[in-house]
Amino acid sequence: MQIYLLRHGIAEDPRPGQADANRALTPEGVKRLRETLKRAKTAGVAPAMIVTSPYVRARQTAELAAEILGYEEALVPSSKLTPMASPVETWGEVRALRREPSILLVGHEPHMSSFTGFLLGAPEMRVDFKKGAMVRIELLELGAQPRGVLKWMMAPKLAL
Repeated sequence: MQIYLLRHGIAEDPRPGQADANRALTPEGVKRLRETLKRAKTAGVAPAMIVTSPYVRARQTAELAAEILGYEEALVPSSKLTPMASPVETWGEVRALRREPSILLVGHEPHMSSFTGFLLGAPEMRVDFKKGAMVRIELLELGAQPRGVLKWMMAPKLAL
């Protein structure tokens, strides 16, 4: 199974009284995401399923990914992709989707970094997961503890 992890693009700064979950992408965030996703498409990224955090900026990122990558199914919302989600709980959700050949998960920091480390069997590993960055991990085992191989990581600046 191929897992693609995508951190949402650049979002609005928080405003007093605004819930963090309601922050939207900025025009610059959309522009940079488009470039990253075009490169991803060139690299053969074609997810069978897109699962997204319910936060506005992540959902907007997932919608843009669906458009550019040619994904035509409904996006699947998941509370297991919010910023402070547990990698173990996220893994349980991914394991339930084991019949899918490839899944794109759209989320936030610090969860994207911690989940990357968890999938690679190195939970203490730190990843510099920039806004709009994407990682591809090939999962070799879908047991209680995943065994994955990092295939590539694309930072937004590399896509420009």
